[in-house]
Amino acid sequence: MVVTGRAALLALLATGAVAISGQIGGTVTGIAVGLVVLLVVVDVALAASPRRLVLSREGETSLRLGGSASVSVLVANPTGRRLQGSVRDAWPPSSHGAPKAHRVRVEAGERRRVTTTLTPTRRGDARSAGVTVRSIGPLGIAGRQRTLQTPWTVRTLPPFHSRRHLPGKLSRLRELEGRHTAMVRGQGSEFDSLRDYVPGDDVRSIDWRATARNDSVVVRTWRPERDRRILIVLDTGRTSAGRVGDTPRLDHAMDAALLLTALAGKAGDRVDFMAYDRTVRAQVKASGKGSQVHRVVEAMAPLEATLVESDPAGMVGTVLAQGRSRKLVVLLTDLNATALEEGLLPRLPLLSSHHLLLVAGIKDPKVEEMAAERGSADALYRAASAERTLSERHRISAELRRMGAEVVDAGPEHIAPALADAYINLKAQGRL
Repeated sequence: MVVTGRAALLALLATGAVAISGQIGGTVTGIAVGLVVLLVVVDVALAASPRRLVLSREGETSLRLGGSASVSVLVANPTGRRLQGSVRDAWPPSSHGAPKAHRVRVEAGERRRVTTTLTPTRRGDARSAGVTVRSIGPLGIAGRQRTLQTPWTVRTLPPFHSRRHLPGKLSRLRELEGRHTAMVRGQGSEFDSLRDYVPGDDVRSIDWRATARNDSVVVRTWRPERDRRILIVLDTGRTSAGRVGDTPRLDHAMDAALLLTALAGKAGDRVDFMAYDRTVRAQVKASGKGSQVHRVVEAMAPLEATLVESDPAGMVGTVLAQGRSRKLVVLLTDLNATALEEGLLPRLPLLSSHHLLLVAGIKDPKVEEMAAERGSADALYRAASAERTLSERHRISAELRRMGAEVVDAGPEHIAPALADAYINLKAQGRL
């Protein structure tokens, strides 16, 4: 049961009337209180029953972070009484649902729609906490209230801010493929065409059967291989929870992974995705050529950083278990010297002996700003600490390169295009 401001006002008026009349006796006071209680009971009895209402939902089930989604509740009133009151569709605070409550008036046998607009500030799944219906009686002083469960989930997807870089990277990729087609004859493994031999051609490309049928020497030409395999591994361990700016390192890594997924898909490569800390948190396996971006985005949406150290041995074992055919393994992690020296580096030779490894890390621009600080003792201490951090980062990057891995280390605004450039450079060098 609920009471409104009218009930409080009615009780105040009754108390005032008793005081003004000068009759403070228990009988008169009891009659006044009893009258107010009677009106409240009658109003509650005449209010439509919330538990007999039929609720259903419709609306959007997903959106990108930074956008808005509309979710509606259909309120059907099969009772013989008019429903007047309010409906509140409750969502987690991070969903920022608006308006908080809807005033409704539903006649007997009718149906009304109330719509809530969600503007989430966190990635992941948001679930409705219930729909609270408040039914007020015809006197407007009291009523009934009940929370009904009408499940609905809205998934907030990663925003993919780096999409703006895709046209430029695709243009560079097409230019690269054009140069390969025109200039890199005799390399690759996909047959392209036959042509006459010219001085400088690789004699191993001579097609002796075609030469026997012609008056001149004929060579085979090849085009660069396509349909390469790429495995993107996203580290969701403790270090990915650190914030770079206002955003967790994990979200910056996701954005870079999405740009690489889109670019490699356009290039005809097959892209697999895996999120790992101490176990596989999400996995997408390429089902064929073409873009896997939508599937990868869906897999990324509910991921959260776990506050445990990642298991590099388990990660390497999981990667190797996915097949021995050579592929590009892209590991998005933090270039933390302590974690990598104790974890990945001892196992790097095993991984790099089977696959080409590219390690990408997001560095914090604030550390470089601290390293440039001067002017006070505190600033010098901060600068010394930042310099040590940068030195350790440079040292671990050099160690990774020495052991055969490619390394990309860039700030949050540049990590996505830098990773895409590294992928294109590997193709230009014929290593992918």
